[in-house]
Amino acid sequence: MTRVAAVDCGTNSVRLLIADIVPGEGGGTLTDVERRMEIVRLGEGVDETGRLSPAALERTFAAMRGYADLIERHGARAGQGPVKTRVVATSATRDAENRADFVSGVVDIFGVVPEVISGNEEAELSFLGATRDLAALRPARPYLVVDIGGGSTEFVLGSSSADAARSIDIGCVRMTERHLRDGDPPSPLQITSAAADIDAALAAVRETVPVDESRTLVGLAGSVTTVAGIALDLPEYDASRIHLSRITATQVHEVTRRLLHATRAERAEIPVMHPGRVDVIGAGALILDRIMREYGFGAVVTSEHDILDGIAWSLV
Repeated sequence: MTRVAAVDCGTNSVRLLIADIVPGEGGGTLTDVERRMEIVRLGEGVDETGRLSPAALERTFAAMRGYADLIERHGARAGQGPVKTRVVATSATRDAENRADFVSGVVDIFGVVPEVISGNEEAELSFLGATRDLAALRPARPYLVVDIGGGSTEFVLGSSSADAARSIDIGCVRMTERHLRDGDPPSPLQITSAAADIDAALAAVRETVPVDESRTLVGLAGSVTTVAGIALDLPEYDASRIHLSRITATQVHEVTRRLLHATRAERAEIPVMHPGRVDVIGAGALILDRIMREYGFGAVVTSEHDILDGIAWSLV
């Protein structure tokens, strides 16, 4: 058994997975020890300024300090000393002029250099994490794994491994700041503008990823799981019920319409809504809805396992 710690720092959230991994036949097993998520909005304003703001950096570092304490405690509790740790940063940090400030802060906190990975590597890790436990559903292959983040969305096509991948700069934070930031709710013109931006990006994906070959759409990350929770009409966020749920295109469209026509106060009252997603969930849902419309998917399989799990697996 190997105890590992994976930290995923995205545009909207920073997440931690401490897990015990036992290699074995069929790929082995991953058992959660601790799984945490905090909305820090690291990428706030990056699309406009090109820089990580001091306030956003401090929010992120504060969350990471708490994670570092957990990693140390769980390593000591397991009696095996330092836990193998990997810190990965994605879209917002790739885009920022002052990412060196982020890197030095992470080194101070975790003692490891964060890897500011490419969009393609982000896609491959997402595929690895998302597809490990799909076998029970026996979905048709190949899969199109879609990871909707804050600053970017990753598309990966494959059956047992990633065969083609593309990262595009559309995400729930980026689309909100670019198109939906005014109005409560946003105007029809703003929604139309955002949809056109998303559709242009989806057309670009077709240039490198043969999306029409895919047979099953697998959706990852908070925008997708929140849409699934709303579609399932859950009284509270329940990862066990959301994981591997199948949500139809009709359900996704209806949830998207509801979110884009709701006020901020109305979105905040939705039982499964994380407070940090209230401002950006409309854009996230719109991205998922446009993907299903443009690529002709009748349903999406929702996975709670994603790049975070892929980072953990990569350590063994």
